[in-house]
Amino acid sequence: MAATTHTVTNQPPPLVGYDVFTADRALGEAVERHVAPELLDGVQEELAVLGRSAGSAQAQEWGVLANENPPTLRTHDRYGNRIDEVEFHPSWHRLLGKAVSSGLTDAWGRPAGHVRRAAGFLVWTQAEGGHGCPVSMTHAAVPALRTDPALAAEWEPRLTSHVYEQGLRPAAEKGGVLFGMGMTEKQGGSDVRANTTAAAPLGADGEYVLTGHKWFCSAPMSDGFLVLAQAPGGLTCFLVPRVLDDGTRNAFAIQRLKDKLGNKSNASSEVEFDGTWARRVGEEGRGVRTIIEMVAATRLDCVIGSAAIMRQAVTQAVHHASHRSAFGGVLVEKPLMRNVLADLALESEAATTLALRLAAAYDADTEEERAFLRLAVPAAKYWVTKRCTPVAGEALECLGGNGYVEESGMPRLLREAPLNSIWEGSGNVQALDVLRALQREPAAINAFLQEVGRARGADHRLDGAIKGLLTELADLDGIEGRARRLVERMALVLQGSLLVRWAPPEVADAFCASRLGGDWGAAFGTLPHSLDLASVVERARVEV
Repeated sequence: MAATTHTVTNQPPPLVGYDVFTADRALGEAVERHVAPELLDGVQEELAVLGRSAGSAQAQEWGVLANENPPTLRTHDRYGNRIDEVEFHPSWHRLLGKAVSSGLTDAWGRPAGHVRRAAGFLVWTQAEGGHGCPVSMTHAAVPALRTDPALAAEWEPRLTSHVYEQGLRPAAEKGGVLFGMGMTEKQGGSDVRANTTAAAPLGADGEYVLTGHKWFCSAPMSDGFLVLAQAPGGLTCFLVPRVLDDGTRNAFAIQRLKDKLGNKSNASSEVEFDGTWARRVGEEGRGVRTIIEMVAATRLDCVIGSAAIMRQAVTQAVHHASHRSAFGGVLVEKPLMRNVLADLALESEAATTLALRLAAAYDADTEEERAFLRLAVPAAKYWVTKRCTPVAGEALECLGGNGYVEESGMPRLLREAPLNSIWEGSGNVQALDVLRALQREPAAINAFLQEVGRARGADHRLDGAIKGLLTELADLDGIEGRARRLVERMALVLQGSLLVRWAPPEVADAFCASRLGGDWGAAFGTLPHSLDLASVVERARVEV
């Protein structure tokens, strides 16, 4: 075959060797906005170092290998002894080690800890999403453990450590540990009060033995787990270590690993408890209340993780269109492709801006901000995670057939995209949680309306959307049947208010015209033609 037929032309260069953080203008501006000036230089440099790692050829290769070589379960050793170990590819450990050493499990005790950690999580999980699961659960376990000061004093320094040590050993012998969570069971799913796992008290105060199962237990090689079980006093939260203090393995039988649509690098398992030692966390009968702060923190990570997928998908699409020519010109300069890319970029920026605003509320930790989070987190989790899959799919289409090929990385993003909408409660669960807060916590709706009201008067379409939202909130008849519509509107109004206050005028204008003003079709690429779409696309572009 003639060598001339193998000359490659009209293909984009690899998107590699760039700083994922610094190239993201919306993220960089959010960090600058929410971090105190005296901390900003240090935080920006910390994130830029991580950003250069995330955009490196090495990190991209780790992501590929971790997914091409998924974890495997070894239930027994060669002599027939039950060991229940999950083996991961070395690339998984490298990704996880980098996440831990970069402070992605350390937010609760550092200045601006949640904003810098959220930004880092958004940056690093663009290299690979699956390993973010144990990172997220380890980070989120801290507030649950703080309900028991003695447990928190023992475990929090291990959870927030910047040291990653693989392998099963007593937690006291390790420089840092990871945590998982087990709430759902076969018969209950998100209805955790239907759980049947039983907890029988032992003689020592706070110690129990568990018997039962968990239908979903992610990252089963973690050092400890927070689980829910039925104690004599009702549903209760427990800490289950994998290895006991004396070095013996706790009873923790991994029955199988789930064969999932995506998230292939991460092990999700079914586990059985039979004489499993556990320590009570919080009071008996208050398990949901004890673990709810962990749930809220992991829900925020679902928003951040979805924002990361969207950002990477949009980056790939804009990069491809900036170097690919068709029909007599560069794709990015074609009005119709520019409309599609701008529409995708709006969705990405709105998600990033909202995610960092929520993280900043955690850092502020005032009564008003806590009330704001009570509504804003489930509303954001509902909407942002739902937008992720169509964004990933449309971005893949921007690459054409090249995007449908595994080597492009786009199929992995598309398979990963639905996960965050399901994890920690799917759409209906989030919508019902918003309704509960509306009906029981007036401070939450007041804080939410105060937040969106800060942009009132700046854009007539936003003002109209706020007025319409107030009308919906005033009519609670049949509210459950239209809960999704209401929560969608809340999330869009919140995103619009943030963009009007903080984004460039062309971004805020395009968002309000389409998402709030009704000048938008049912597919991406249907923005009003009169908008400054070129500036929106240019803002999303990465230079390599």
